[in-house]
Amino acid sequence: MWQTWMLSFLLLGEVTRTSSRGSVNSGVSGDDLSLWIDQQQVKMFSGFAMKIYAIVDGHVLPYILDPNFEKYLPIIPSEVSYVNFTWKSGGKKYYYNFDRLQSFDESILEAPVISVRTVGRVPRRPKVFSVFLPCSGNSSGIASFGIGLLIESRKGKPLPGTPLRLRLRKECAQRGPDPECDRKCANGGWCNQERICQCPEGYMGQHCRTALCYPQCMNGGSCTSPGICSCLPGFQGRHCEGGICAEKCLNGGKCIQKDTCDCPKGYYGLRCEFSKCIIPCLNGGRCRGANKCRCPSAFGGDHCEIMRNPRVNGASGLPTRRQHSLMSSSSAEVPKLVGGKGKGRCPRHCGMHGTCQPDLGICSCEPGWFGKMCRRRDIARNHKRKKGPNLRSHLNETAL
Repeated sequence: MWQTWMLSFLLLGEVTRTSSRGSVNSGVSGDDLSLWIDQQQVKMFSGFAMKIYAIVDGHVLPYILDPNFEKYLPIIPSEVSYVNFTWKSGGKKYYYNFDRLQSFDESILEAPVISVRTVGRVPRRPKVFSVFLPCSGNSSGIASFGIGLLIESRKGKPLPGTPLRLRLRKECAQRGPDPECDRKCANGGWCNQERICQCPEGYMGQHCRTALCYPQCMNGGSCTSPGICSCLPGFQGRHCEGGICAEKCLNGGKCIQKDTCDCPKGYYGLRCEFSKCIIPCLNGGRCRGANKCRCPSAFGGDHCEIMRNPRVNGASGLPTRRQHSLMSSSSAEVPKLVGGKGKGRCPRHCGMHGTCQPDLGICSCEPGWFGKMCRRRDIARNHKRKKGPNLRSHLNETAL
């Protein structure tokens, strides 16, 4: 499960970083150490244009450190004899040491060779270096090879996550001339002068019939064309990393694998159908933990059963019609609370100008007073009430 999430995140991140600007700086915004494989290079052995980053802004990416990382990478086809890397140090000084260049099967593949010195300083601006992968010429097959890279600061402190221990796979094929090459080359492959199929980007094999996908197809899926997987029933996604749930996930749950829902906090079950709140949340509240509700801004309480600072309706101090209907509809569902005897909660004291309405859990204020505990005086209304009779008497006196 963790690898599935990691690969989905990796693919999304690299596709996002790949832009059409064509600049070697695309995707690297910081002024610190970065190391990556160019998108055109990746397309040569995967059929999908993206950058594969190993280091970004001075940080080794976590998936590079995964011991199973080799399994997710495509095999470098026999037609590709080198891999280009790009790196830069930015505004800081870094020194490198390629302490390991190794083939794990020298009968198929010789030890890798790099185009720069094995020890030196990382260039400040983006610069390309190559890792050459010479086949031995003795036999055909797939061989693993390793690259070890130590990077240190100018004070000799190793970059966290280094030395890197990259392990990749390379195909070597000893193919002689094929008289029927013209008929056998598939998927856009063509015969070269030596009567051997030359494969386009994204395909490999003697007759270019093997498509390449990166990351590799998951959950039993098969790579049918470059970068495209054919998934088994119950799975979906470009690399078959996502599942299909026969029954819809409930309460905001998301389908992440075949018939498997990822439930939000507060819910559980195969379809997230069970709530951890034994006492249900009221007035639109959502369960967020064991008997913990997240309430709308207008409500409070352990189960969203209390309205916060309700607006008064006229001089009566009662809630508006809408608020009254909301609380009336939910009051019957409010369970008995400890010490509450089945009734709502009023503020500790409704003051000298209010009376507790236990069924609603609010204070009913006397005319001219408002607020949660009826302690605020409606001066404007009292002023209007006082002003009215004086004006009328003034008019009457004028008429006389």
